Amino acid sequence: MSAKDVFHNIVKTALQKDGWIVNQDPLYLRLGDDQIRIDLGAERLIIAEREKEQIAVEVKSFLAPSALTEFHAAVGQFLNYRAVLQVQQPQRKLYLAVSADIYRNVFRRDLPQLSVKLYQITIIVFDPVAEVIVQWID
Repeated sequence: MSAKDVFHNIVKTALQKDGWIVNQDPLYLRLGDDQIRIDLGAERLIIAEREKEQIAVEVKSFLAPSALTEFHAAVGQFLNYRAVLQVQQPQRKLYLAVSADIYRNVFRRDLPQLSVKLYQITIIVFDPVAEVIVQWID
């Protein structure tokens, strides 16, 4: 079992402040011999439609010396997790959660912007001090 990300509980709190019910911490999925562990599974009731919206959230801190290497790993993990979710829980949308600083300093570079656009990576940007979500990027 891998350790929780540094920002795991902060993102969990931010989701709860945003009206989400975190009902899986972590969200385990199995595909063949492989088991994956997405950091959080959450849902919220959409009152207007009387349906549930479900998400899975992978939290990334980018604490290694190379932000680009961390970005490569995050994208690969995101794509693999999204593939398994599409097979096993297609109703659940996957988000990559990153701090506002990481989003501003890494995700706005040309290569990350291109990858986010091409691979349709959905992102939650959070403020780690206020423990709130500042932006949903679909």
